[in-house]
Amino acid sequence: MDGLKQGADALFVLLGGIMVLAMHAGFAFLELGTVRQKNQVNALVKILTDFSVSTVAYFFVGYTVAYGIDFFSGATTLAADNGYGLMKFFFLLTFAAAIPAIVSGGIAERARFVPQLLATAAIVGVIYPLFEGVAWNQRFGVQAWLAASFGAEFHDFAGSVVVHAVGGWIGLAAVLWLGPRHNRYRKDGAISAHPPSSIPFLALGAWILAVGWFGFNVMSAQTLDKISGLVAVNSLMAMVGGTLAALVFGRNDPGFVHNGPLAGLVAVCAGSDLMHPAGALVVGAVAGGLFVLLFTLTQNRWRIDDVLGVWPLHGLCGAWGGIAAGIFGHTAFGGAGGVSFMSQLVGTLLGVAWAFAGGLAVYGALRATMGLRLSPEEEFDGADLSIHRISATPEREAHW
Repeated sequence: MDGLKQGADALFVLLGGIMVLAMHAGFAFLELGTVRQKNQVNALVKILTDFSVSTVAYFFVGYTVAYGIDFFSGATTLAADNGYGLMKFFFLLTFAAAIPAIVSGGIAERARFVPQLLATAAIVGVIYPLFEGVAWNQRFGVQAWLAASFGAEFHDFAGSVVVHAVGGWIGLAAVLWLGPRHNRYRKDGAISAHPPSSIPFLALGAWILAVGWFGFNVMSAQTLDKISGLVAVNSLMAMVGGTLAALVFGRNDPGFVHNGPLAGLVAVCAGSDLMHPAGALVVGAVAGGLFVLLFTLTQNRWRIDDVLGVWPLHGLCGAWGGIAAGIFGHTAFGGAGGVSFMSQLVGTLLGVAWAFAGGLAVYGALRATMGLRLSPEEEFDGADLSIHRISATPEREAHW
């Protein structure tokens, strides 16, 4: 029976890893559908290449930083317990690799390729796993201090803060260092509109992400005996709450409608194992409205050219999710209890501060040494031709 359980757990985590790996296709198509056509190839290449760099960085460095585990032993040792330890690495790698995939959407259309790969290695190898170890592996005594001070540890079941807020705030730092796309905000005060190049591709990306998210959340249990239908239904309710709020506040805009469910799912990750489904619906709806409001403010009033809105979607909705777990996780709101609002607030702020500082340091160093941006001519031609020497529709150009 022990052998059967080990095999079942290994398969369970493997399937979760596969579902989250599939989400990276969602990141790719969401970006592809949002950027202008001359940057579509770059979006696809970035996501796949960033994932590959993330794998190497996390295997050799990041996983050790977070969990103190390395893979410098024989294959027989690594295959013990049906290779459950390797499957857990694979699952957590797909989370880690989401960080550069999130950042990619914010810096789209004007970022150089090689500096972004170097940033990915630093982020996944060091910046992200340091906070991951604090939140999920008792590193540096932070969780013990929170429990002693406020009665409970910081709770983030599936990564509202550890993954999404961290990715979103690193993305904001990168966007600020890069500056806006050429001619996006003109000196006369006008704003050049860059509408999505393909709503169908944008929608496809959102749907792939939403479906994969049930592996992201439910399989964060990491063993079969801890699987919870509550996590699945809470994820569902937050998803539809975010969709409906984005529909209303976004005035039927399809870009908002398809990012709304993602905002809800980002927010529910932290407390999806604690909340009542009605609470998850509220958390998702708040996140959907928050995304629409802050995306509009950042793009139009604050003039921060975050192309896919990764800071409001992941950074702010992720932070909201971390705090919301300390509200709707309480028994007074139908939750399971065992959480502290202050621990959630402090843990969330710690993650946000670490991510923003880390993003400023990594991208600031690259900007000072290598440069981050394409030249104005390369940006005008588009990243597809400037970097990859081919466009998304080369057959059309052959006719011309």
